[in-house]
Amino acid sequence: MAKTDTNTYDASSITVLEGLEAVRVRPGMYIGSVSTKGLNHLIYEIMDNAVDEHLAGYCTTIRVTLEADGSATVSDNGRGIPVGMHEKGISAERLVFTTLHAGGKFDNDAYKTSGGLHGVGSSVVNALSTYLHVTVKTGGQIYEDHYERGIPTLELKDGLLPVVGKTRESGTTINFLPDDTIFDKTRFKEDDVKSRLHETAYLNPALTIIYEDKRGSEVEHIEYHEPEGIVGFIKDINKSREAIHDVIYFKGETEGITVECAFQYVNEFHENVLGFCNNIYNAEGGTHLTGFKTMFTNVINTYARGLNILKEKDVNFTGADVRNGMTAVVSIKHPDPRFEGQTKTKLDNQDAAKVVSKVTGDEIVRFFDRNLDTLKSIIGCAEKAAKIRKTEEKAKTNLLTKQKFSFDSNGKLANCESKDASKCEIFIVEGDSAGGSAKTARNRMYQAILPIRGKILNVEKASIDKVLANAEIKTMINAFGCGFSEGFGNDFDITRLRYDKIIIMADADVDGAHISTLLLTLFYRFMPELIYEGHVYIAMPPLYKAMPSKGAEEYLYDDKALEKYRKRHKGPFTLQRYKGLGEMDADQLWETTLDPEKRLLKQVEIEDARMASEVTEMLMGTEVPPRKAFIYKNAQEAELDV
Repeated sequence: MAKTDTNTYDASSITVLEGLEAVRVRPGMYIGSVSTKGLNHLIYEIMDNAVDEHLAGYCTTIRVTLEADGSATVSDNGRGIPVGMHEKGISAERLVFTTLHAGGKFDNDAYKTSGGLHGVGSSVVNALSTYLHVTVKTGGQIYEDHYERGIPTLELKDGLLPVVGKTRESGTTINFLPDDTIFDKTRFKEDDVKSRLHETAYLNPALTIIYEDKRGSEVEHIEYHEPEGIVGFIKDINKSREAIHDVIYFKGETEGITVECAFQYVNEFHENVLGFCNNIYNAEGGTHLTGFKTMFTNVINTYARGLNILKEKDVNFTGADVRNGMTAVVSIKHPDPRFEGQTKTKLDNQDAAKVVSKVTGDEIVRFFDRNLDTLKSIIGCAEKAAKIRKTEEKAKTNLLTKQKFSFDSNGKLANCESKDASKCEIFIVEGDSAGGSAKTARNRMYQAILPIRGKILNVEKASIDKVLANAEIKTMINAFGCGFSEGFGNDFDITRLRYDKIIIMADADVDGAHISTLLLTLFYRFMPELIYEGHVYIAMPPLYKAMPSKGAEEYLYDDKALEKYRKRHKGPFTLQRYKGLGEMDADQLWETTLDPEKRLLKQVEIEDARMASEVTEMLMGTEVPPRKAFIYKNAQEAELDV
């Protein structure tokens, strides 16, 4: 991209909306959580700024290093953060790292499109780090700045950063160590980081991302460069599947919004459509995906009627029919995106739906007019899906369309009295004995109990008719009230969900973990919105009860809590270990697991849909060798209950 006067990026490009607030008090507002997901998000915030430099035409290489001391370094060869004097009276770099809503993303001349639009990324990372060190190379000189827990420790000279050297290069290097008083764990999860870096390389074919992990005995070095772009992304996702045709790719621009799309059908009955806006993955989709899906379905139905595949008396293919077997990536570049929340999981711009719909309609019609065989193979997939749907719809209508309140198909559900879904919660409890205690202990007004006997069906290996015939799954579908998948007589509709929280309550042992995994596989494959919209939780029953000779009894939820208790408790105490929920009486179960005031719940989230789908398929599917390799690779991280 040519560098012109209108693309100046200097101190005047930094716009301030308001001063830095107490990010450390409520970090979840800015990075989603203080778990490993939030920890990794610190790297992504800094990296996204470097990617924005690439989008502006100034950066070709980004380096991400997980250092031996636990810190992370992100380096780019862009223009370098402006270090000149800002109108606020200090260096622009200092402003960026100490003030919320300060950045170059508000200035359209500095960045036409960017993923960081709130201007909080750099300052939030700074606030949540034990230390953060900045090195800026710009204008032939090297500048440095240093912060500890968000507070600058380097003295400015006349409001400007001191010069520490000379260089012919340009760019920014940021090294930071996450604060262990904020985060649950401070070890970055390398698999998630690598997946995100690879994804970013696919979305930016001219960018090279170099990853290094120096924490092990040997340095791991990977270079991500994907000149095929999202075409290569689709090939990677489908690498172990039987493809029906070559990857189809198109690109177009309307109203200043660039649309890029690639898709391919495989011989499977799963749909995998991923949406990105300005390189940010939108886990919950949004208007760009709505525009793509609606137009694609309309085009396929129009062709099917034109080719006389759909007769006059036939109803149109549903969206689910058309997308069965589809893997697609829809990536847009928008000058003014609106997301729901700082973590940007859902795109909200209405103009995105219109533009994506128009570009998709124009480009795929142009392609299909010239590639009739590919079109017929895609319509064939829709025909096959529709035929299976209609057959199963007839067979399963009675199963999925029972009377509104007769959803307890086998008498085990103890429902709650309230019909206010926003206050109600359902506990899926392992075993009849624990289920009996839970029914006695619960708050009958808002808490429903559904005991399940043993392990449910592994839906990753089973055909759809076996899934729908399974008694435990049948009970859950009818209890939740929001349907099941699409095209089986009672399409999934999240607005009909009867409970705000679906809580999996299993024993804290290997069997309990397996039951939880089987349930999560069911939800992920057939009711993913339950997870994406934050309705699925896992209860955390205590492992131990400490009973001191003097003082109050205390429940301990894991071995780490027991270790802390032993250090701070001086006198003798008796330790009771719970092997299962069934060992607790009703009062103990209420106090530890059911009481909203005291219980501990883990919310189930999906950050990386591609990785989640791959790992689910690997660990729960029919192929043994990949699962074996995964177990060997991750054996050191296993928590054994022996």
